[in-house]
Amino acid sequence: MNSLQSYLNTNKDRFVQELFELLRIASVSADSAYSKDVFKAADFVADSLKTAGCDSVEICQTKGFPIIYGEKIIDPKLPTILVYGHYDVQPADPIELWDSPPFEPIIKKTKLHPEGAVFARGACDDKGQMYMHVKALEFMTSTNQLPCNVKFMIEGEEEVGSDNLAEFVKHNTTKLKNDVILISDTGMIAKDTPSITTGLRGLSYVEVEVTGPNRDLHSGIYGGAVANPINVLAKMIASLHDNNNHITIPGFYDKVENLSNDERAEMAKAPFSLENYKKSLEINAVYGEKGYSTNERNSIRPTLDVNGIWGGYIGEGAKTVIASKAYAKISMRLVPNQDCEEITTLFKAHFENIAPEGVTVKVTPHHGGQGYVTPTDTIGYKAAAMAYKDTFGTAPIPQRGGGSIPIVALFEKELKSKTILMGFGLDSDAIHSPNEHYGLYNYFKGIETIPLFYKYFTALQA
Repeated sequence: MNSLQSYLNTNKDRFVQELFELLRIASVSADSAYSKDVFKAADFVADSLKTAGCDSVEICQTKGFPIIYGEKIIDPKLPTILVYGHYDVQPADPIELWDSPPFEPIIKKTKLHPEGAVFARGACDDKGQMYMHVKALEFMTSTNQLPCNVKFMIEGEEEVGSDNLAEFVKHNTTKLKNDVILISDTGMIAKDTPSITTGLRGLSYVEVEVTGPNRDLHSGIYGGAVANPINVLAKMIASLHDNNNHITIPGFYDKVENLSNDERAEMAKAPFSLENYKKSLEINAVYGEKGYSTNERNSIRPTLDVNGIWGGYIGEGAKTVIASKAYAKISMRLVPNQDCEEITTLFKAHFENIAPEGVTVKVTPHHGGQGYVTPTDTIGYKAAAMAYKDTFGTAPIPQRGGGSIPIVALFEKELKSKTILMGFGLDSDAIHSPNEHYGLYNYFKGIETIPLFYKYFTALQA
C-alpha cells in the first residue's frame, strides 16, 4: 500500500504514547474495585475509533461493561470486515512479582526484543493487539486507502466469559453482518516465523468447595478424628489425573478429536526448541499427557488444571487449625467436538461422586466456551497469508492455539462468517502473568500487516 511504511515511521512515537494512555487504565473486569476503570477504558476506545475515522461509534450498554461498536461504510456493495477485540485485562496479581508497576507502562530492551518491549498488564492481551487495528484504520482512512467496509466490536468482558457479548451478538446480527471476522488475540511462532492460528481450545471453568466440620477446629483435639477439607480436596484433585497424566473423569475423552499421524507430522514442522522452552521457564523437564509432544499437549489435547486453591490459615506464623472449608478454581481446556456444558456436567457428577464421607462438595460453574477450527482454504485465510508474506518475507505456518476465545464459535453460529486469527504476540510475552509485555517490533508489524489483509481480502472477493 502506498506510503504505509512512511506513515508508520512518521507516527511511531505517537502510536506508542497512545497505547501507553490505554495501558495506564486498570480495566480489570474480574474485580469490581476496578469498575470505573473499565468504563474509562471503554470511553478511550470509543474516542480512538472516532479519531481513527469511524463515521459512527456507539457505546452499547449491557448488564455488565459496555461493548464499543464502530463502523466505516464506504460502499455497501464492497466486502465488510468485522474486527473483534477486548479492552479488559486480567488481574495483575501477584503484584510483588512485577519488576515495574503493572499499570505504569515502560519500554525495556530484552534479549528477544533488543528494539524494546512495552511492559504492562494488557500490553499483549489484548490492548496492544486490539489497538493495532485502530491505528491500521487510521492509516487507511487518512490516506484514503480503505478498500472495503469495516466494523469494530470491542468488548470489556472477554476475561470473564463474554456473557453479555453473546446476547449482544444474537440481537444485533444485522448490525454486525460481515464477510469475515478479524481477531488479533492470539500469537505467532516467532518474530521471524509468522503463523496463523487455525484452531482454539474450548473452556470449562468451575469453582469447587469442600466443607467438613461446622467451624475451624483445634488440630490437636480434633486432628485425625474428623475429615480435613484441605486434605480431602488435595486428594480429590490429585485423583483427577492418572500416572500417565490422563484425565480420569468418565466420558471426558469420548468426543475428543484425534488428529491423524499426517496432521501431527505437519504440526511438528513448526520451529521449536525444547531446551530453549525449558530454559525460558527455568524448569528441568516438561510434564504432561504421555504419548504427546509439548506442542501437542498445549494445543490439540484437552487439559485440566487447578488455577487457585485455598483454605485454612495462611497468615504469618502458625495457627494449628483444621479448616471448615477448602476451595479451588479449576479450568479445563477443551478440543473441538467437546461441548463445554457437557464437560462441566461430567466434572460436577464425578467430583461429587469421589467425595468421601465426612465432607460435602459444591461445584459452581463459572464461564465456558466451545473450541473452534477454521479451514485454510478460505479467502480470509489466503488474504492473511498473503499479507504476512509481504511484511515478514515468508509464508505463515498454520498452527492450532492452546488458548480460548469462547465467543468465536458463537460468531460463526450467529453471524454465519469465518474468523481469521491474525495474532502478533509471542508465547514469551507473559500474558496473564507478572511482567506481561509486547515487543515494539510486533506492535508495528501488526499495524503494517493489517491493511494488507484488507487489500487482499477485497481483491480476492471481487
